[in-house]
Amino acid sequence: MEAFTLLQPTSIWDNLLAFWRFEDMNVLWVLVGSILLGMSASVIGAFAFLRKRSLIGDALAHAALPGVMMAFLLFQTRDPLVMFLGAAGSSFIGFFLIDWLPKNTKIKPDAALAITLSFFFALGLMLLSYIQGLNVENKSGLDKILFGQAAAMTQDDIRLLGYVAITILITVALFFHKLRLIAFNRTYAITIGMAVNRYELLLALLIVMSVVVGLQLVGVVLMAAVLLTPIAAARFWSGELSHMLILSAILGALSAIISTQISYMAPAMPTGPWMVVSLSILFILSLLFAPQKGLLKRFLEHKLLRQKVAEENILRTLYKLVERNKVDQLDFNHSDIQALRSVPTEILQKTLKTLCRKQLIESSSKGFRLTKSGLDLATQLTRRHRLWENYLNEHAELTPEQVHNQAERIEHILTDSQEKQLQAELENADSDPHGNPIPSQATLTGGKS
Repeated sequence: MEAFTLLQPTSIWDNLLAFWRFEDMNVLWVLVGSILLGMSASVIGAFAFLRKRSLIGDALAHAALPGVMMAFLLFQTRDPLVMFLGAAGSSFIGFFLIDWLPKNTKIKPDAALAITLSFFFALGLMLLSYIQGLNVENKSGLDKILFGQAAAMTQDDIRLLGYVAITILITVALFFHKLRLIAFNRTYAITIGMAVNRYELLLALLIVMSVVVGLQLVGVVLMAAVLLTPIAAARFWSGELSHMLILSAILGALSAIISTQISYMAPAMPTGPWMVVSLSILFILSLLFAPQKGLLKRFLEHKLLRQKVAEENILRTLYKLVERNKVDQLDFNHSDIQALRSVPTEILQKTLKTLCRKQLIESSSKGFRLTKSGLDLATQLTRRHRLWENYLNEHAELTPEQVHNQAERIEHILTDSQEKQLQAELENADSDPHGNPIPSQATLTGGKS
């Protein structure tokens, strides 16, 4: 009797290399299909997202379920083209109801969406249960359409997915400018004579096609995430639509690669849910770290603005102390500053140290005084503050008691051009509503010692 040979467990590294060597051709097919689906669904889903119809993809995916079941009942085959036509027909009926109900009844669009989604999904589940009880061939695996099963995809499935995905991408490229105009300004598109209804029908057709071909891979329940999450993440990186679409496609393809690889290395892990998890992680990373609109950048900007306001408030307080002082005093201590502006001592000390380091003030045994550059900045802030008070008093009809707090906030963000516009609007006013003089431009540029 021959001795048993124990098989050594395959390492993660070996699995990783085997994946990229494509030793199993089915892996290559699933990878290609996932990438094509991720790219095409991300691009077409962007237009639904930008038109504030994000849940339309979810509703259409659920509406496709009874179509798949009816197609199987009628033809008793799981041919990809038959399944595709059944799902597309069912989704289009759902789309028609979602569009028709709000226009012809008192039902709101969100309610129409919810009613259609629930009805079609329930109908699909009933048909699925009925089929499970029938004694027919090829019925096994039909329930996998709920959550997707990439491993069950055949070459015919991938081929159909490829044709549809490429058709979607080419169509979007050809009609990009018209779809963009409808997404951002539908009313203007109508006024210039564009056949908006025709392009909206085209957009609906592309969304339905994208949803239907993705059911086998991602499933009815999760398809909406593949349509919407990439564009939601891309919006944090750019405001240009063409850039957003490219980024969406890249994120969709990246999630497809990650999910397919994980599914290969851990066969119990389905590709579709991992694709959605990957997209969600990419979304969170974009939300936190995107260089233009990420939360981290906004937090740092807000922190810098608060520091800038605190420093400029102290400079303006020193200016007002100099302005009000009758004995030519230039140095002021903590008590003098806190008598005019309420600020905790700890924060005041920290702010004064920062201003000294920036050489906007200088300290002595008598207290703190403005340097020439500090006086220039304080004079400019005071000028903008008092110009804005005058503007609110004259044009917004606010009382002198009401304008101060408004000016306290706006003085820190007014630009040079806005300051000139205010000066022109106010016809060279020389005092604010409280009777305080407005520092002239000549005083500002010349400075005071």
